[in-house]
Amino acid sequence: MEAYLDNSATTRCYEEAADIVRHTMLTDFGNPSSMHNKGVEAEVYVKKSAEKIASILRVKPKEIFFTSGGTESNNWALFGTALANRRKGKRIVTTEIEHSAIAAPLEMMEGLGYEIVKVPVDREGIVDMEALKAAVTEDTLLVSVMMVNNEIGAVEPVAEIGAWIKANRPNTYFHVDAIQAFGKFRILPKRMKIDMLSVSGHKIHGPKGVGFLYVDEKVRIHPMVYGGGQQNGMRSGTDNVPGIAGLGVAAERIYRDLDAGVEHMYRLKERLYEGLQDIPNLKFHGPADLRKGAPQILNVSFIGIRSEVLLHTLEDRGIYVSSGSACSSHKRAGSATMQATHASAQEAESSVRFSFSELTTEEEIDYAVQVIHEVAPMLRKYTRR
Repeated sequence: MEAYLDNSATTRCYEEAADIVRHTMLTDFGNPSSMHNKGVEAEVYVKKSAEKIASILRVKPKEIFFTSGGTESNNWALFGTALANRRKGKRIVTTEIEHSAIAAPLEMMEGLGYEIVKVPVDREGIVDMEALKAAVTEDTLLVSVMMVNNEIGAVEPVAEIGAWIKANRPNTYFHVDAIQAFGKFRILPKRMKIDMLSVSGHKIHGPKGVGFLYVDEKVRIHPMVYGGGQQNGMRSGTDNVPGIAGLGVAAERIYRDLDAGVEHMYRLKERLYEGLQDIPNLKFHGPADLRKGAPQILNVSFIGIRSEVLLHTLEDRGIYVSSGSACSSHKRAGSATMQATHASAQEAESSVRFSFSELTTEEEIDYAVQVIHEVAPMLRKYTRR
């Protein structure tokens, strides 16, 4: 049997999303920039996907810009607004637990003279609101906060943050990395006062290599890719029609039965949590109230067993998990999230992330629990030796 429990790294594509990808590669394969009918047919897929996503977010289709994925969307939000608003200030506020797709470009921007302020979080990974308010001064250009932490599933109060920014610092832009949140929560940028929102397709059963950045029409932002003038000159390059079409189908489907899908994932999370309870020397990370965390993530430290050792032991039995973020799993002891939430070095080096989707079954959870009960005592004995 197999148990795929690494859905925060990537998800299996929906059949209908894969079907439209294939169709737009083999049949409606035109370049949407072409003037002939084949190009017009391809352009329809791009427009329809933008309309589907805009309907979900309750924004305008012209505010949706397709990218190569979440990393590009995050980078564009940061660099694009900085370049377009150089006279507004060079202060950018973020948190201590951001994904590397935010942390790395901000590190580069710091080298270019920008002031980067990282706000602390509590032990459950929730941002300190008072510290954030104090950090967002009149000359703050941008605040960037992830909605769901990719390692421990902490859910940040982005609506509260957005409301405070617009009431107190109306000239400051607010960007949200929603890569682990889209498809798990209802996100309404206009109501939540979010100026920019990053999303990735392969986290919601869409294809890899595609995502989008929502940009409120009032935001001043420079393009990061120049050339043919596609997407109203904001993101040049031939449109990735198969990816965009697949993303639109996946977004539409995941939101069609969102409540049922989310409830299913919470039940799986609770089932796994209960199944692991009697294993000694465990530490669960993230919100203690499982329903206050994201539905798809449960992070556990099996203290005394290195995460890589457990990961590969489970892999040998057909169980696939992560030793944290898929993008930084080789740096577990140095995880910014683990450090910010005051996890010990021993807890950090033994943490494993289980992540689910609406396609995950109870049988997969039960199989994982059974195997972990079998191998954990053996691995602890081996470690002690």
